Amino acid sequence: MTTLSCLRALFLNRRSNSVRLDAVLVDDGSSDGTVDAVKEDFPLVKIEHGDGSLFWNRGMHRAQEVAMRARPDFVLWLNDDTMLSEDALDRLLSAYEQLSGKVGHAVIVVGATVDRITKNLTYAGMERVSAIRPLQFRKVWHPEETIECQAMNGNIVLIPRQIVERLDNLDPVYEHAMGDIDYALRARAAGFRIFVAGGVMGYCSNNPVAGTEADRDLPFRARWKKLMGPKGLPPRSWLYFTSRHGSVAWPLFFAWPYVRFLIKEISPRD
Repeated sequence: MTTLSCLRALFLNRRSNSVRLDAVLVDDGSSDGTVDAVKEDFPLVKIEHGDGSLFWNRGMHRAQEVAMRARPDFVLWLNDDTMLSEDALDRLLSAYEQLSGKVGHAVIVVGATVDRITKNLTYAGMERVSAIRPLQFRKVWHPEETIECQAMNGNIVLIPRQIVERLDNLDPVYEHAMGDIDYALRARAAGFRIFVAGGVMGYCSNNPVAGTEADRDLPFRARWKKLMGPKGLPPRSWLYFTSRHGSVAWPLFFAWPYVRFLIKEISPRD
């Protein structure tokens, strides 16, 4: 199971003896035996249960809420389809010590992932495409050097307690996506800096296009429904994100993805 592989990579990670590692797993209504397998192999993992409606952002919100009750020095966001490199924790913590010492206050450190087969970059830090498109981002990363970034993918993220206590949790308004980028933008607005560590911290494949709103083999009605669904671009989440971070032009930014989707639908196919 993917979740078990993720937990094995986490607990087998080489780290300093001074680091105590606890884990919170949110099981959002799985029916494949994951919970029983985790209880057997990792009995100390705290398991929170959902009904299948939490998806990524609200699941991470639940996990961070539980984790913070123990007042940890750091919170590590980790997707269950992300396999940490064997020394990722040590490298993330070392990067944090160097960066926080250099800038003089707490920072967020992002770990980049690549596809295990192709070695192509999949998730990392992010930067704005341009000043006139403040809600469009592209991945940023360097194989050796640490780079400052404006936002982040939430697959591997190390956040110190000082920042979590200042920002509070991920915003549960978001259903699935956008919560990680929103968190980063709020952190920067509060005066904190974000860096993506150099090198590869783990392995994770990009989500497949098949079965999504971008799958042109599906009929239009099915693709539109997926676009409006939790894993697409749900209007409530997107409205909240654009109005919060899109400046005075946010109504245009809100409408454009839906308009573009319809334009592509009526455009001739190759």
